[in-house]
Amino acid sequence: MFTPLDNMGKVTLMMDLITQKQRALGSNLANLDTPGYVRRDINFGDYLNSMNSPLETKLSEKLGPSGVIDEKTYEEIDPANELMELQKNSILYTMATRRMSNIITEMKTVINVGK
Repeated sequence: MFTPLDNMGKVTLMMDLITQKQRALGSNLANLDTPGYVRRDINFGDYLNSMNSPLETKLSEKLGPSGVIDEKTYEEIDPANELMELQKNSILYTMATRRMSNIITEMKTVINVGK
């Protein structure tokens, strides 16, 4: 059964994960020259895969296997790669905010039709 609140919860979770990934990527760039710094990353494939939607399943296949902070064993940080990941994260954020806006618009429409 479709409920807008379920979808709102999914988008909220997605936005929280995007925020965590943004922090990890920013930390990686800030510590680019820090000796012994361990690169951090957030992969949200498991979270998306658990949402039981074909779109989210496809996204999870592309985004990775895990939804937790993944601290890599020492791996040199490539600034170009980190900037590319920031751009990908920005696109995901745009998608999530548009989806949230659509959910809110749908809810407003239902409320206005019921008056």
